[in-house]
Amino acid sequence: MLEDANLDENYSGGENNSPERDEAKAWGTSFNIGSVAYAASLFWQPLQNRDDPFTEIIEASENVLEGADLFCLKPGKSPQFGLCVSYQGYKKKMPAAAVMVATALSDRSSFLAVFKVNNGWWYVCARNDIILSDGDMLFLNEEDAKEQFMSMLAVPDWGRKIAPAEWGIDETEEMSLEDMVDKGATAYLQKIRALRGPKLFAVVAAIAVIAIWLVSTLINSIFLAPPKKPIIAPVPVKKIEQAPPPPEPKPWESIPDPQAMLDKCFQATQDVVSIVVPGWKIEGITCTSSGLVTSWKREIGRLSWMDHALDNSGVTFSSRSISDRGDSVVVSVPITDVKTLNSPPEKNGVDLVNMLNDLFQAFQMNINMRTESWTSPQKNVYRSVKFTFTSNHDPKQWKDLLMNFSGLKINTIKYDINSHNWYYEGAIYVL
Repeated sequence: MLEDANLDENYSGGENNSPERDEAKAWGTSFNIGSVAYAASLFWQPLQNRDDPFTEIIEASENVLEGADLFCLKPGKSPQFGLCVSYQGYKKKMPAAAVMVATALSDRSSFLAVFKVNNGWWYVCARNDIILSDGDMLFLNEEDAKEQFMSMLAVPDWGRKIAPAEWGIDETEEMSLEDMVDKGATAYLQKIRALRGPKLFAVVAAIAVIAIWLVSTLINSIFLAPPKKPIIAPVPVKKIEQAPPPPEPKPWESIPDPQAMLDKCFQATQDVVSIVVPGWKIEGITCTSSGLVTSWKREIGRLSWMDHALDNSGVTFSSRSISDRGDSVVVSVPITDVKTLNSPPEKNGVDLVNMLNDLFQAFQMNINMRTESWTSPQKNVYRSVKFTFTSNHDPKQWKDLLMNFSGLKINTIKYDINSHNWYYEGAIYVL
């Protein structure tokens, strides 16, 4: 069913409405509410072991979000932990924005929201008290935030839908983050590898022993040692040399392997499509580097049938949520073992656009493109050509063609179960 293809079938491209956590869509790590900087764009995971969360968090920092060195905990009946990497701008003791909002809106188990903040548009969503793994993202571009919001708006049964009033989206309300600060809980970022438990006790004991020795030595030197004649010597002026800042990492130096993304999104899509539940209909499927998200809508079936099918599917789910009325189920499937690679650009924007247009004209297909630029904190300007297209060819069939472009990043892959069409969104860095 997924492999059906016809190269000479015409295509009419659609607008981009996909979620993602990547450098192609400019995103930030913090925003201000008043004078307080809140951490955003954390990667959230359910907490299984409340008694010993640190073992679980350390394992996730090594296997799920490699390199993560900071975390925070979300309390409640569905506890979670959020991971982030300090070199991206996060700092210890920063409060996590998602925890503040999730606890402030705890009267509704599911919500979908975008807030306009001082430096962008912050997107956050939760299902059944669980912040989705890609449900916390600070977009620097309003269009990207709106596309993410509209993509998830298709999922039914949100208890609350919040968006800026100027977007004019029906059945949404505008809310102020400032009003939520006093209502929500505060959770601060902590070091993952900080000393705790027996190790902390041993370090404190060692420091105490050293402190006693230093005090004893100081007393002997002050009260028991003979007085010494002061020696006055010129104090040399030390020249403090400031180390140059480290070179800024370029966005194409850590791109998720696009070949692995195509393979794993295709495999994950096959896995969830193979789950057939009587009386339930699978809806849209969206895959990003954060994982695959899909949902089923009840027609005449029972919830117990769905639970049984998911439990016996052999598929690993990172999250599973059920609507309050029990007629909608949303699941997330993790995308793991996708390594990053250095894929520098080789072509300028004009040449790349011409090549892509010529390639898709050969297939009698349309492709939508636009050139984007992003200025880094060190004032370096990076450019990319963002593209979207729809095809009835699956990702494995597009792999050989797309892998010819250096600087390629696959952002989103969607599959329409009704039309059997695949939607692709990505970007290619240019000189």
